[in-house]
Amino acid sequence: MRSGSGILVAFVAGAFFCAGLSYGQTAPGNLAFEVASVRPSQPLDVSKLAAQMQAGKMPRFGPHVDGSRAEYDYMSLKDLIALAYKVKGDQITGPGWLATERFDIVAKMPDGAQKDDAPKMLQALLADRFKLTVHSDTEEHPVLALVVGKGGPKLKASPAAAEAIADDAPLKPGEMKVDGPNGPMRVSRNSDGSMTMNMGAKGTTTQRVDMQTRTVHMESDTVTMEGFADTLTNLLQMGGGGGRQVVDMTELKGNYQVAIDVSLADVMAMARAQGIDMPMGRPSSGAADNSAAPAASDPSGGSTVYASVEKLGLRLEPRKAQMQQVVIDHVEKMPTEN
Repeated sequence: MRSGSGILVAFVAGAFFCAGLSYGQTAPGNLAFEVASVRPSQPLDVSKLAAQMQAGKMPRFGPHVDGSRAEYDYMSLKDLIALAYKVKGDQITGPGWLATERFDIVAKMPDGAQKDDAPKMLQALLADRFKLTVHSDTEEHPVLALVVGKGGPKLKASPAAAEAIADDAPLKPGEMKVDGPNGPMRVSRNSDGSMTMNMGAKGTTTQRVDMQTRTVHMESDTVTMEGFADTLTNLLQMGGGGGRQVVDMTELKGNYQVAIDVSLADVMAMARAQGIDMPMGRPSSGAADNSAAPAASDPSGGSTVYASVEKLGLRLEPRKAQMQQVVIDHVEKMPTEN
């Protein structure tokens, strides 16, 4: 892969962020991993990842809990805290570096432990290795309400509803499993270079990089408005979107066919703001040199997201809402030794 190698990796990373980190709160427990290794993540090797994906092998990003083994790959400390306490990233109040420091964790669960016990064990691990202490609070936060525009929605209903994914469903070739808020989710690379994210009952979305128009094209035949709001949330929170959660307030039920185009410069700027240092790769013959960090088209970092939503007869409106918050009282930047 030539000029698109770095772009494709950024795109995969974006798919991971869209896939996984939105959860509901739970109470802490006394469970703990039997043993665990915590190490800072190595910088992404663009060439290696591109070669793996060309061979049909998906890189392992995010949480993976199978049997007695729990792995958390290339995850920021903020994402690990969100996963442990089962909240969304914007429900964490703490230092900015939480979103940029990334770690790989491999842990063994004790005999008899269930997959649902993993978040509580992760809480204990973060407290032990990062000296993390937190408290809960309720704060008013700015959100973006996904609402119907004045002219009404310009959406086409899907002919069929999306179906949930069975937790034990076998992985297809080139498919990666990510644990999401409402059950397992699947991300796969297609033969044309596009990526498909199966969110189960919320719908399936395919993302494709168009190098001629310098855009990322996202489309779905079966997405719910809640699933669409989740996708928009993760796009905007990757950088410059004010950390705002997109909340579905359209009152539109069912599944829809949706397509939007987002500036590639915006997507890369968002990924870099999230702390993902990815070079664009060497351009092909005759192509412009895009190795420098692209700037978003405006300071919000997501102007094309807003414009694309409006083309669907929808709008993103600033609102305020009370949200439960996990407030960081203390956390160390580096873990204690293994």
